[in-house]
Amino acid sequence: MKKVILASVDYKGDHHLALYFDRDDDLIHLLRFHFPSMRWSRTLKVWHMPFGPKVAAELSKILLGKANLEQRIEKLPISLPTAPNSYTNSAPAPPKFTSEYLDQILEFERFLKSKRYSPSTIKTYCDAIKVFLKFYNSKPLEDISNKDIITFNNDYILANKYSAAYQNQFVNAIKLFFLKINDRQLNLELIHRPRTERKLPNVLSKEEVKSILESTTNIKHKAMLSLIYACGLRRSELLNLKPVDIQSGRKILVIKQSKGKKDRIAPIGEKIIQQLRTYYKTYKPRIWLFEGQIEGNQYAARSLEEVLKTSVKKAKIKKPVTLHWLRHSYATHLLESGTDLRYIQELLGHNSSRTTEIYTHVSTKNLQQIKSPFDDL
Repeated sequence: MKKVILASVDYKGDHHLALYFDRDDDLIHLLRFHFPSMRWSRTLKVWHMPFGPKVAAELSKILLGKANLEQRIEKLPISLPTAPNSYTNSAPAPPKFTSEYLDQILEFERFLKSKRYSPSTIKTYCDAIKVFLKFYNSKPLEDISNKDIITFNNDYILANKYSAAYQNQFVNAIKLFFLKINDRQLNLELIHRPRTERKLPNVLSKEEVKSILESTTNIKHKAMLSLIYACGLRRSELLNLKPVDIQSGRKILVIKQSKGKKDRIAPIGEKIIQQLRTYYKTYKPRIWLFEGQIEGNQYAARSLEEVLKTSVKKAKIKKPVTLHWLRHSYATHLLESGTDLRYIQELLGHNSSRTTEIYTHVSTKNLQQIKSPFDDL
């Protein structure tokens, strides 16, 4: 049976509980599920969490039949100040789940992995199921019905004013999850998706894009934002690029295993190639085209968002610009320059032409040729 050693450790001047065990994804998932404050320390090379007098007892319950818990906490002080995230009498306890819930969620995660869903989709669906089950406070799975889903939509999704897209994620997760559960009262065919919202994509003018890029002085930051706009990339597609994906001789960028597990190529011009060469000579990335402060580590998505936020502020643009706006702007500007919609569909990696056609509603090229009757008054 697996072995978990519980000891004390000094973390940034505070006493924390340290958990030593051989790498096991299921065990990590189980522990973090019950103890959200548990973190991995790269410096100490150990999982740790704030001290609380009831943690050892909680661990014994959770790990019963799954791992042997060995306590080595004699060096802990008799009394400690209450930490904000400690599991003490005065702090709220983590959400409780029945063993049935835990086993089913872990089984659901394994199912998604076996179907080769992307890590982000697996996390999204598992998080959605956790929220859904927390809402019903350990109600037996076999007692959950279609009415409960309607109640959840009204009392959680709508009450918190979450979007239809967010609600749709729950529908996807719930349908997949309950396909794995036997003896259910749910009729999956009667779980309806929310009515589709028709929102136009946010698009920047060429002048605004130029202003954002020119306000970015750091070579790496400028190269990242420029490449997103130059090739219409999603954030994840940019961060997953490797130096070999730029084929400057053929003037193409190879985008591998993007959304939907698809590969595609995009044309890349001489201007952006020269910019990338300057960046490469300066930073010499080892594995990923864009790496973080630690050599060989992917650049963080959150840091990239902060880069854009800073550049937008410097450009004195008041709009809430996101990275995806650059992709929308790329598609719209291509359409306005006369590029056939079918080519734009391929460049963006859309499955359906209907997805790409939305850019026809924000293109101003033909609209500017229409004369308002007001002008003739």
